[in-house]
Amino acid sequence: MKWWRDARVRGIIWQVVLFLAVVWFGWSIYDNTITNLESRGITTGFRFLNEEAGFAILQTLIPFDESYTFGRTFLVGLLNTLLVSFIGVICATLLGFLVGIARLSSNWLVQKLASVYIEIFRNIPLLLQIFFWYFAVLQALPGPRQSMSLGEVFFLNVRGLYLPSIIQNPGFGWVWIALAVGLVAGYFYKRHANKVQNDTGKQLPGVRVWIAAALGLPAIALVMTGMPFDWEIAKLQGFNFQGGITIIPELGALALALTVYTATYIAEIVRSGIQAVDKGQTEAASALGLHNWQILRLVVIPQAMRVIIPPLSSQYMNLIKNSSLATAIGYPDLVSVFAGTTLNQTGQAVEIIFMTMGVYLTTSLIVSVLMNMYNRKVALVER
Repeated sequence: MKWWRDARVRGIIWQVVLFLAVVWFGWSIYDNTITNLESRGITTGFRFLNEEAGFAILQTLIPFDESYTFGRTFLVGLLNTLLVSFIGVICATLLGFLVGIARLSSNWLVQKLASVYIEIFRNIPLLLQIFFWYFAVLQALPGPRQSMSLGEVFFLNVRGLYLPSIIQNPGFGWVWIALAVGLVAGYFYKRHANKVQNDTGKQLPGVRVWIAAALGLPAIALVMTGMPFDWEIAKLQGFNFQGGITIIPELGALALALTVYTATYIAEIVRSGIQAVDKGQTEAASALGLHNWQILRLVVIPQAMRVIIPPLSSQYMNLIKNSSLATAIGYPDLVSVFAGTTLNQTGQAVEIIFMTMGVYLTTSLIVSVLMNMYNRKVALVER
C-alpha cells in the first residue's frame, strides 16, 4: 500500500503541518510587534517596573504613595481585584443558594419574589447595574456632616461606609494562634464525625463543634491575655471622617453589582441541581421521620452538589473576569491602575497587557483546579 493511502501516516503529516502553521503564526505576530515597536522608538522589557510611579491610588491594601514603583502599582491593583472578587464570590454564593432554594418554596409569595428577582437582574447588563448602584444609590447618599449612623459607631455617607477597626496590642498574637488551632481541631473533628456516621450511622454534632472550637478558643485566649485590643471608631474631622475602616463607594457599588448579578445565575444552578435529585430520595427521607430542613441539608443538597459544582465554577470565573468593569466607576483594580494609568504613563502596552491577561488567566485556572478537586471529592464513586 502506498504511504499516502495510509490513514495513520496522513494523520501525522497533517498534525505536523498544523503545528508548523501555528508556530509560523505566532512568530509572525511577535516579529511584527517588535518591528513596529522599534520603528516607533518604544523600548521593550520590564525595567519600567522599577521606575517611580508618581501617582496615588484611592484604596490600597498595602502601603503605597507616589514614591513607590510601577511594580508596586501592579501588586496594589492585583490585591484590589482579588478583594472585590473574594467578596463577590462569597456573597453571590450565599445569596444564590438562598434564592435558588426560595425559588422551589411551597410558599407562593416567596417563590414569586425569588422569580422576579432572578428575571429582573439576570436580564439587565452588568455594566448598567454597576452604574445603578454607584450613581443612583450610593452617590445619592448625604454628605459627611449629614451621615447616617448606627449607634455613633457605623457611619454611611456619599464618601463611603465607615466601620470600627481593631488596634492590636501586645499579646494579641495568641488570639490568632488560638483561632488557627481551633480551625484545625474543628476540621479533624468534622472528619471524625463523618467517619463515625459512615461506619455506624450515628450523627455527631460536627459543624456545631467546629464553630464552637473556632470561636471558643480565640475567646478564651482573649480573656486569658486580658483583652489586648482597642476599638478605633471613625470620627468626623474637618470635611471627612478619619480612622476606622473605610469602604469606598466604588468598592461597595462593584461588590453589590457583582453579587446581585452573579447570584441570579447561581440561583438557577442551585434550583436545577435540587430538581435533578430523584423525588424518591426526598420521600424516603421523609418516611424516616426527617423534617424538611434535615432532608434538604442531609439528603438533597449533598446529591445536588454533584450537579451544581461544574456550572458554579464557571460563574466564579465569570465573576472574577467581570470585576474588570471596575474601571467604569474608577475602582482601582488591576485594569484601572495597571492596564490604565500605568500603561498611559509608561507606554509599555505589550508587557502590561500580557501581564494583566496572565493574571486573569492564572486566577481562572486556579479557581478551576480547586473547584475540580472539590468536584472529584463529592462525585459519586461507582464500584
